[in-house]
Amino acid sequence: MPSTLHAPIVPPAPPGRSAGSDFAPLARRVRESGLLDRRPGYYVRAIGLNLAATAAVWGAVAWAGDSWWTVLLGVPLAVLAARTGFLGHDAGHRQIARSARGNRWLGLLLGNLLLGMGHGWWSDKHNRHHANPNHVGKDPDVGEGILAWTGEQAGRQRGVLRWVARHQAVLFFPLLTLEGLNLKVGSLLFLRGRRRRDQLVEGGLLVAHAVGYLALAFTLLPPAQALVLVAVQHALFGVHLGAVFAPNHKGMAMPEPGERWDHLRRQVLTSRNVRGGLFTDWFMGGLNYQIEHHLFPSMPRCSLRRVRPLVREHCAEVGVPYVETGLVASYRQALGHMREVGEPLR
Repeated sequence: MPSTLHAPIVPPAPPGRSAGSDFAPLARRVRESGLLDRRPGYYVRAIGLNLAATAAVWGAVAWAGDSWWTVLLGVPLAVLAARTGFLGHDAGHRQIARSARGNRWLGLLLGNLLLGMGHGWWSDKHNRHHANPNHVGKDPDVGEGILAWTGEQAGRQRGVLRWVARHQAVLFFPLLTLEGLNLKVGSLLFLRGRRRRDQLVEGGLLVAHAVGYLALAFTLLPPAQALVLVAVQHALFGVHLGAVFAPNHKGMAMPEPGERWDHLRRQVLTSRNVRGGLFTDWFMGGLNYQIEHHLFPSMPRCSLRRVRPLVREHCAEVGVPYVETGLVASYRQALGHMREVGEPLR
């Protein structure tokens, strides 16, 4: 059975009213507020500053030379790569440009070329997650894999994977050090069987990233230091992304097979917000407003903080639990869910 350790009870729609109608008044109010309007100025600044900071760090690598201390610059490179990933995520949700074509090309440039992570692969996977968050069999983020998200998945693990499931709460963050590499491998594998044009465009940009990135690292540093710098950046990049995505849904409600919820309940009950100020917004790329993001995925990131009071008020009016917690508490709840799932195997 899915964990109910921290999952809210799913309230039914009020008598005499369709559950689907609960979202309509909120959607109308948000549209009228203008919070769904594009914010090109914000994104021009965000992309420009991120590119400038990334170039500055690589300039620091060149200036520092072949000292082993130089590999510590992999830390800011990882943080800035995560910022690039968040911007690519926003492009995938069509938050930046006005046209689908413009957002797609931004996603290709930010994801494939600058990050080495396939925009097509990410969009396909992430859109399926948004359509059915935390729904086993429909959401790829809780599908079968190295980690188990339900007791049934844990019970089917064998060999080394069974041992991992048994200790997955402890192993979660160490495993995230491999996530940066996993994202790039997944991006390449996704291109198999895709249209020839997609293979040429996306694959060509991925190859251009790999060649340019490795050439830069191995030109500026001796081979040993270059390898360590690459390893540090990718390991911390994976940990950073995992630290952002883990608190959002793990330990929240998981619909039973065949169970159907309306849009409001499907998105709110499966998501958890993380409280915090400007640093939390920056560190998590705005995804600490996970409930608002899931309800309005095309809303520019900088508007999510402003729409939050409207969503909280509406959820209170219709009796839908709105879960929000601190960052540390969110990790405690997410890891608690993973520990509970693996408990029967110990």
